[in-house]
Amino acid sequence: MISPEQYPVLIVVIPLLSAFLISILGGMDKRFCYPATLLALGGSLAAAVATLCLVADHGIIHYRMGGWAPPFGIEYVVDYLNALVLVVVVFVAFMAAIASKVSVEEELPHKIPQFYTLFVLLTTGLLGMTITGDAFNLYVLMEIAALTNYALIAMGRKRALMASFNYVVIGTMGACFYLLGVGHLYIMTGSLNMADILNILPHLYGTNAILVAAILMLMGAWIKMAFFPMHGWLPNAYTYAPSATSSLVAPLMTKVSVYIMIRVMFSVLGAVYVFKVLPVKELIVWLATAAIIAGSLFALAQKDFKKMLTYLIVAEVGYMVGGVWLATAQGITGAILHIVNDAVMTLCLFLFAAIVVHKTKGHQLSNLQGLFKKMPITMAAFAVGALSMIGVPPTAGFFSKWYLILGGIDAGQWQFVVALLFSSLVNAVLFFRIFEIAYYEPESAQHGHGESVAIDEAPLSMLLPLVVVAITIILLGLYSGEIVTTFIQHAVPAGI
Repeated sequence: MISPEQYPVLIVVIPLLSAFLISILGGMDKRFCYPATLLALGGSLAAAVATLCLVADHGIIHYRMGGWAPPFGIEYVVDYLNALVLVVVVFVAFMAAIASKVSVEEELPHKIPQFYTLFVLLTTGLLGMTITGDAFNLYVLMEIAALTNYALIAMGRKRALMASFNYVVIGTMGACFYLLGVGHLYIMTGSLNMADILNILPHLYGTNAILVAAILMLMGAWIKMAFFPMHGWLPNAYTYAPSATSSLVAPLMTKVSVYIMIRVMFSVLGAVYVFKVLPVKELIVWLATAAIIAGSLFALAQKDFKKMLTYLIVAEVGYMVGGVWLATAQGITGAILHIVNDAVMTLCLFLFAAIVVHKTKGHQLSNLQGLFKKMPITMAAFAVGALSMIGVPPTAGFFSKWYLILGGIDAGQWQFVVALLFSSLVNAVLFFRIFEIAYYEPESAQHGHGESVAIDEAPLSMLLPLVVVAITIILLGLYSGEIVTTFIQHAVPAGI
């Protein structure tokens, strides 16, 4: 019987060890890779859910790696914020893995063992980044996630290799900024433990070294999350990646990077320093406003469905960054809730995109013609994700946007509120245009004499995760109040 005290480490250890096992099994028979991946991520999900329940019942969990006491040893810390993010990360990875079977066999028939090994390693890196309480360990895990992500994207066709190379260059710059910031903090504090640094820093708030460290670490996080105008690597990387890769990285990479920004702000630097000493709060909210507007307009100009979704991600990053930097309880609550909601919404849309690629061999908007009649269940699930992106109640997207709007009003940042409303309007135009396209058949496929169109749904392994995710979006909306009161309100710094 596994002790509940071991649940936090199992979240990371199970997929880490499984990645090596998948690589070995795949060398013998590639058919083992898919079930082994599902077992690994299923086990990690079970451990994450159990840990979430422990945190809800008993509060923050501290797990010492190797028995070494912090600040000298590496410590895993599971609080109300990252307990929620851990479940989101492994849930998204599990759903994406289930849906990946057909896409991987079609697009990467000779690279199945390599794909699933990297898939699980990327999930391990993201989970480790989320759970660690050590600033340098976060960098190591960030690089594990980044290197596997680069490789997964490079497996795609057409322009994927060049898109991955651009991502390598820009992503490495982001990691270097973060590492340099950690180095400055270590020189000044002599510690790498986040809680220890947080306790030491108030005596050093006036020093230029801490100012430089803060800017460098935040810049690193902003580059990693593709915060406008540092978003140039994202659209091509996610568009030309294999479908199964996009379904994993598009929902998670930016959201975990936003979480890292929040962790640096509140668990390393401290809310007082970030909001009252650093002279950047107003600037960041304006940049977030620009991100929302620019991402929405770029999405409006696209004819490629996947690329349209990538620009919506740029806008959504603006939602979350702006919400945090509003420095109000409502804004921070909305930003954290949107990390959860947007991860699931984006997963829904990219699972749908994978189905479109499988069925039509393309991802242009024109490839969506006639899908309402041919794949009604698929389109119904997609409609839930689309309505949530617009912000229609009772879907999840409505509630996080509502908190963000309230936060903008509380902060007096009316330009941010207007940008949110503008983005929702653009999303409505985009998705209702897709509904219109998908409702009609192409001219060459019109049926005469009232003939009905044959139903041709996606394979069950692709359809089932999409439906589950669509249901989850509605459940997240219905239970938003409980999520906020049980977890998120504890993550908002006191005095905000």
